[in-house]
Amino acid sequence: MKAVLIILDGVGTGALPDAPDYGDAGADTLGNLSRARGGLRLPNLQRLGLGNIADIAGVPPAARPEASFGRMAEMSPAKDSTSGHWEIACQAREAPPAVYPDGFPPDVVSMFAEKTGRKLIGNKAASGTEIIDELGAEHLRTGRPIVYTSADSVFQVAAHKDIMPVEELYRVCRVVREEIMNDRPRSVDRVIARPFEGEPGAFRRTRLRRDFSIPPPYPTLLDMAREAGVFVFGIGKVDDLFGGRGFDDCIHTSSNADGIERLRAALLEKRPKDNRMLIFANLIDFDQEHGHRRDEEGFAKALEEFDAALPGLLAGLGPDDMAAATADHGCDPTLKRHTDHTREYVPLLVAGGGAGKPRPLGTRESFADLGASVAAFLGLPPAPRGVPFLPAAVD
Repeated sequence: MKAVLIILDGVGTGALPDAPDYGDAGADTLGNLSRARGGLRLPNLQRLGLGNIADIAGVPPAARPEASFGRMAEMSPAKDSTSGHWEIACQAREAPPAVYPDGFPPDVVSMFAEKTGRKLIGNKAASGTEIIDELGAEHLRTGRPIVYTSADSVFQVAAHKDIMPVEELYRVCRVVREEIMNDRPRSVDRVIARPFEGEPGAFRRTRLRRDFSIPPPYPTLLDMAREAGVFVFGIGKVDDLFGGRGFDDCIHTSSNADGIERLRAALLEKRPKDNRMLIFANLIDFDQEHGHRRDEEGFAKALEEFDAALPGLLAGLGPDDMAAATADHGCDPTLKRHTDHTREYVPLLVAGGGAGKPRPLGTRESFADLGASVAAFLGLPPAPRGVPFLPAAVD
């Protein structure tokens, strides 16, 4: 018995009612992108029922959807990956995470120099690619790492791999995580290492990014699953988002294509009939490579590539398995007023023999409804958050 969670990072389905409070009025990742591109070609997602969830040009509603379909609202007052993944795993936030729109205060800057042995440059909210273009040459000249943040609760450290080896960059980020930004009032959800390479005018980030996160409140769906003897397997950056807790094993990936291949292999792995498995996969390219860069063409292509891989993934499900595809937030590439995540509903598609007959799931009040449903499917105790829908979907 396998339960599979596939997170299409940043693939939202329309602005939440409070989106204007986050600067995201009019955000609609799938809808706006589909209209800007003259329609998307996603025949496999269309058959599952993606077009039954929202108005997506080129993806009409299916007359008889092959998956249960709906959308989910985020209960947590946030629009970031950490909050989204935690809520999917049945832990919604009560208060917004700490953010630093004006950069980090002087005491943090001083502590960074004292504890890492390195002075910094930057210290402002910025797009990752833009600040590397802006300050990369100064970094090469001085050796000082580039520190920046965003609308998310993050402390990001960028360094050229020839100036600061990746392992040293990871060490610096661990120091920040453990000794500087480790508790309120100085806290962030994630300290992110951002290695880059290349020459001035042609800098490019490598795929050796690493996130150093705070752990979520206990227990999450993952904790509950492990303690009940379910094998919990992560694909992508998911273990980083949970502070490394709750996983038996996790494989980091270099791209969506790599993540899809790892997921296909995990689905085909043979296990004893009585062994339960939870696979939690994140496909990050929608967000990291295309959404934040407002790359509409690349985002559309990434969706089409996932759609083409979908039949092969679904073929790996056994008669008692279930799989769900959703997202953790939006990242509308057509919204040009900023380059941050967008506060949106996320799609919900649930398929496989273990999910019962396809049916409408409506608008769920929390991402936690999905995690609670997975808990029910796996025979776990009731989750700390969420209203399960799977029992009602099984005849």
